[in-house]
Amino acid sequence: MKVLYLGEETLREVSKPVEKIDENIKSLIDEMFVTVKKENGIGLAAPQVGENIRLFIVFINEQKYVFINPEIIETSQEMCLMEEGCLSIPKVYDEVMRPSAVKVQFLNIDGKIKTIEASGLLARVIQHENDHLNGILFIDRLSEEKKAEAIEKFEHKKALFSKKRIRLR
Repeated sequence: MKVLYLGEETLREVSKPVEKIDENIKSLIDEMFVTVKKENGIGLAAPQVGENIRLFIVFINEQKYVFINPEIIETSQEMCLMEEGCLSIPKVYDEVMRPSAVKVQFLNIDGKIKTIEASGLLARVIQHENDHLNGILFIDRLSEEKKAEAIEKFEHKKALFSKKRIRLR
C-alpha cells in the first residue's frame, strides 16, 4: 500500500462517509495497519492511501483504534502545543496548537456507534487524522511563513529522495 504525498489532489478533498462496512473496508483497515507499522507512523487516514472515505486508524503503544465516519463532538477549551509530522509529508515536523482533549463519536469495525473521550497523544492523533478527512494537512494549521518553510523542506527532501532512486536503477 502506497502513502500519497503532499501535492496529490486526494489529500485535499473532503472524504465521503463509509456506507457499508464490508470485507473490502475490513481488508483496507488491515492493510492500513500494516502500512502504518511499516512506515513507523501512529495514524493513517484513508485519503492518504488514495481512498476518499471517512476512515482512519491509530496505532499507539501497540493499541489499535479504528474510526469509521468519525465526528469530533466536543473539544476542550484547554489548548496544547505539540510537534506533529505526517506520513504524507515525510521528514517535516512542526509544532501545532490543538485542543488537549476531544470527545469523538464513530462507528467501530462492527458498525456499532461508539463515543470516546481522549486526551494527550491520542487526542492529538485523532484531530490530525480527522483533519485528513476534511482535506486539511497539519501544515495548514501553521503560520503562512512556517507553512511555506515546511513545503520548501518537503520539496527539497523529495528531490533528494528522487535522486537517490535514480542512482539505484
